[in-house]
Amino acid sequence: MPPSIRVNTILCLASVEFLTDSPELTKFRVIYASGFERANDVLGSTVVDALVVLLPVAGKSAQELVTDLRTRLPQAPILVCEPRISPEGGNELLGLVGCEYISGPVTARELLGRLSLALSGRNPVVSNSARQAEDWSRGLVGSSSAMRQAIEIIRLVGPRRSTVLITGETGSGKEVAARAIHAASNRSGARMVAINCAALPDNLLEAELFGHTKGAFTGAVNARVGLFEQAHRGTIFLDEISEMPLQLQSKLLRVLQEREVPRIGSSEPVPVDVRVIAASNTDLLEAVANRRFREDLYYRLKVVALKMPPLRERASDILELTDHFLAKLAEDEGTERKHVSREALDLLMRYSWPGNVRQLEHALESAVALSGRRMILEPGDLDLPEDALPTDLERMFALDFPECGINFEELMTGIERRLLERALAKSGGNKARAANMLQMKRTTLISKFKSLEVCA
Repeated sequence: MPPSIRVNTILCLASVEFLTDSPELTKFRVIYASGFERANDVLGSTVVDALVVLLPVAGKSAQELVTDLRTRLPQAPILVCEPRISPEGGNELLGLVGCEYISGPVTARELLGRLSLALSGRNPVVSNSARQAEDWSRGLVGSSSAMRQAIEIIRLVGPRRSTVLITGETGSGKEVAARAIHAASNRSGARMVAINCAALPDNLLEAELFGHTKGAFTGAVNARVGLFEQAHRGTIFLDEISEMPLQLQSKLLRVLQEREVPRIGSSEPVPVDVRVIAASNTDLLEAVANRRFREDLYYRLKVVALKMPPLRERASDILELTDHFLAKLAEDEGTERKHVSREALDLLMRYSWPGNVRQLEHALESAVALSGRRMILEPGDLDLPEDALPTDLERMFALDFPECGINFEELMTGIERRLLERALAKSGGNKARAANMLQMKRTTLISKFKSLEVCA
């Protein structure tokens, strides 16, 4: 059976049906809306590939109208036609990305021809927005061998339509990698839609992914376009794919095989052109062995495998990541950039980072917020477990030996006095407990108090 061919859907915001005199019309499905509210309803229930606006539209200026519609259709081409005005009338629309203004009489054939060019990616207005996209590798920070290997895989697979399975621990940057793959592809001008499969109950997850018709189930008062349809010509990112229920896994497998989406409540599947990227922080092969994940779906998803390394395996990237996050925080907040002290950097390099890159980012954000006006972040500013922070002894032994030498007796006396004071304070003034903490006799402790002139 030949694959279904998806016909482009055009929404025409016009008071009359005017695209009626062209053989090109067979290439499109045209929906008419006589006003803005009706157009809004259509956008809420239907995937629209392009929008044609015939001015004037009651109640809104052309700029207000296109600005509002652009929020609903961030990437789709918009053609604004104004048959009864001079070319200067569209000046207010020239700055809107992806909007083409046509003044004076225009035939349906000419208009549909322009739409064909826009939808094929040859429209200069639309392609310019794609060229202005950020460099796809911007968020991939690190020059360790593990990170260079991940970046190379993304570079190679990005331009292809291959399905990608990203694995890695929580916080290791799986979604960052997915967005980089999308940005490196020829789909970067369209949407990337992301969903966490563990965040929704089973019944809601199916409706969210595939959409539903009006009245398909209790509470379905309106039709809903699913995320697969919203990602048409773009990318869908299925995070925590291991948490998807088995029944839904079989439906996802069919979508991947047939490239059609089964809306709940409808017998007519909707063809979609979408790239799938999935991610998991658990071993999917183990889930397959335990019959919690379909083996056929696993191999359908793992066309290209990408493993994001944990931060503890690329500690050499911590300095680059720290600089990146501190610069980003300063840019986002509009403040002067802060820096970390040598001791704080040593702590960052030694810590195991069970929460990976995300934990590092949050620790730095907290430190910047809680350090007040200080421009240098110290170890105590970092939101890390107590056992990760350096002790007084660690700080002492981390000191450089001064070039001019040191008074050994004076240094050791100071250390002893400090230890006795800390033990006494920690024991609440109880000399016997303080002696136990220091693993010495009580009489010896009292003797040292006297010789070191510790106030006990």
